[in-house]
Amino acid sequence: MRTVVATKKAPAAIGPYAQANIIDNFVFTSGQIPLDPDSGQIVEGGIEAQTRQVFANLKAVLEEAGSSLENMVKTTCFLADMNDFATVNEIYATYFPGGVFPSRSAVQVARLPKDALIEIEAIAVIK
Repeated sequence: MRTVVATKKAPAAIGPYAQANIIDNFVFTSGQIPLDPDSGQIVEGGIEAQTRQVFANLKAVLEEAGSSLENMVKTTCFLADMNDFATVNEIYATYFPGGVFPSRSAVQVARLPKDALIEIEAIAVIK
């Protein structure tokens, strides 16, 4: 059985998709871009601010699903510029203080929705 996840603490979908779906004890998030949930606008402040906003959005979606950032088992990071990879890595690591990281892929893409600099999707478990 599938359960669709929706929370107002993360940006509403900007297309025909769900913020996340739960199947069994897994949460599959849609890619989160750095939209402020209140304004619907991309946050200012470059890759640093955008990466932090993406994690805030992921956290909100995962918590609504009964999971958390710590329970992420796989992420895919989409970057508009691979030159931001080191900066993203520094910020990314701070969200896993125990050093237990999810599996991850990171790719540079030609363009992201709303010209975001980063998008991250995740798979997490519900414990």
